[in-house]
Amino acid sequence: MSNLRDFLELSYAELEEKNLAIKQQRKDRVPADQVREERLKYLTEETRIKAVTVLFSDLEGRLHMLDYDKKFLLKSWDNLTFDGSSIRGFTAQKESDLRLGIDWGAFYHAPADIFGSGKVLVFCEVIDKDGTAYSGDIRGVLKGYANKMYETEGYTLNAANEIEGFLFQGQDAERRFHETGKFDYVNTGGYYHSLPGDPLRTFIDTVAEVQRAMGFENEKDHPEVAPSQFEINYTYGDVVTAADQIQIYKLICRQVATKMGLTASFLPKPVVGVNGSGMHTNVSITKKGKNLFWDPKGEEKISKFAWSFVDRILTHGNDICLLLNASVNAYRRLDPHFEAPNQIKASAVDRGSMVRIPIGNEKSSRVEVRSVGPDANPYLVLFSVFKTGLEGDIEKIKNLRQADRYLPDNIYDAMENFNKAEWTGKLLGEDVKARYADLKKGSADRCARLLGTVVKPAEVQFHHEVYNQYLWNQF
Repeated sequence: MSNLRDFLELSYAELEEKNLAIKQQRKDRVPADQVREERLKYLTEETRIKAVTVLFSDLEGRLHMLDYDKKFLLKSWDNLTFDGSSIRGFTAQKESDLRLGIDWGAFYHAPADIFGSGKVLVFCEVIDKDGTAYSGDIRGVLKGYANKMYETEGYTLNAANEIEGFLFQGQDAERRFHETGKFDYVNTGGYYHSLPGDPLRTFIDTVAEVQRAMGFENEKDHPEVAPSQFEINYTYGDVVTAADQIQIYKLICRQVATKMGLTASFLPKPVVGVNGSGMHTNVSITKKGKNLFWDPKGEEKISKFAWSFVDRILTHGNDICLLLNASVNAYRRLDPHFEAPNQIKASAVDRGSMVRIPIGNEKSSRVEVRSVGPDANPYLVLFSVFKTGLEGDIEKIKNLRQADRYLPDNIYDAMENFNKAEWTGKLLGEDVKARYADLKKGSADRCARLLGTVVKPAEVQFHHEVYNQYLWNQF
């Protein structure tokens, strides 16, 4: 029967070539209308493509996908409507109509053996009824901010994220946790150690191959410190591309794991007693090709501009903690016994610091925000880090960079800090701030107030990357 289906299936080498060419267009800032016409022409002429998978993210960062028939999309690409009231954190039922605006530059050719044959992927922005950017779509907010910084200051905002996760036995291990009360490792080898051909190494190798084909430009991959833990690194990109790649990275991991009968989990601390998972967020700013964070004569070889950026992050560390650590479970990770970055200070060597200054050079000089959980909304993380670093306040705290200050160890304190902070209202706008706080409170109130020493079913069941209508209604 498969011979009857003449759908597009490209080799991994062809995919990589095509995706890198598209990525270069984003780097070169090729005009949007030119890119759109190229994509529409390609979709029209490539008869073996049957569907276009459009991607967008909700306020908590959960990725949503719809498949549009290609012929329909070619006729209706500028009027793709959907019901926003069905997306948690989006519109109320009485004002539910939203539209998807295709970001033709964020277009990906995907491996047929992972995503299905005859499909391409493209990210979208959410557009309100009046045609303006929807305030709850943080991808659109981030893109708008990045464009504004480029147009007004000449800044290109760059980011690279190191995303850790766990690989567990069985499909849907998170959704079944409330039944079993445990996660089962697939591997107990430990840091950098996994035998060729074992499930963890096979998973890492497969994910790395898919990433490479999708233009990620891989750097290194390896098992992490905890049993069954992994990290697959790739190069930096402009801030919107970087956030999109986080979403695709997690999607690839989950898809590959599912095909292996396993579960890829990005809970920050799914197992007590071993290291949790982080999403170390490396950021820098360039102008006319020059890295503004580099200064060979500066303290730790970064510039005064970079240190001011760091000082603003430290000043608002508690204010934005809920944006960087977005779940009840995330606060288990901020535990000093497991190299947790819970100290609101900056250091070149202390990995317990919220901000680290890695060794760098003119090209690689950067600032690393270590306190980010892998389950946070990547668009919200990068928007809050860059806008805070560029526009936040610098408090007159004695010895700000080494002061004895700590991030909260539970979500209730984080919510209190977030709610009372003036900066978070300026950052997000009061409406989006309130909606985000309500979502976090909704999950927190369904969980035990004290974390204790055991991961509770509720903190997994009502986690924003895990819950569905069925699970949520079991409360």
